[in-house]
Amino acid sequence: MATVIKIIPDGNLIEFDKGKFDDWCVYVTKNSEPRFAPADILYFSALKQLGEKHGHRRIYEDFVKIYDHTNSKIDEKTLSQITEIANNYGDDKTTIDIWITVIYAGMIAEENKEFAILKKRVKRLGMYQLLIENKTPEFAANFSKGKTWRELDIVMKKTWFLAD
Repeated sequence: MATVIKIIPDGNLIEFDKGKFDDWCVYVTKNSEPRFAPADILYFSALKQLGEKHGHRRIYEDFVKIYDHTNSKIDEKTLSQITEIANNYGDDKTTIDIWITVIYAGMIAEENKEFAILKKRVKRLGMYQLLIENKTPEFAANFSKGKTWRELDIVMKKTWFLAD
């Protein structure tokens, strides 16, 4: 059974439901269209484009505000904070609200994965590579695939803030 995470002010719906691997798959329903599970590359591409307009560092720093408050549970205060942050992006506020909420939900999913060791840090590494290191969405979305947690942990520890 689906768990509603957030209804974006324009009516878009973000929810958890059963996916291929577990019950923590994030789905988006836009304007009553069929729901879909957005791949990392989709929202990384959107955020990269928005970074060109609003500043990559700005989007990254706003993401980190949400990252710092993320744990294994949906938090209404954090969801409200995402909308407040998004409201500072003018005409792009809905797009920011959707994709930052999706990443937030993805981090919650990572925190709930039974055998995950790196948890939400994987999403932060992707966002850092995308927005600070200026890597492509494809690179950031696929970097961790096929690597062990130890290999990724070493990369993260080289980036001091990911060492927690």
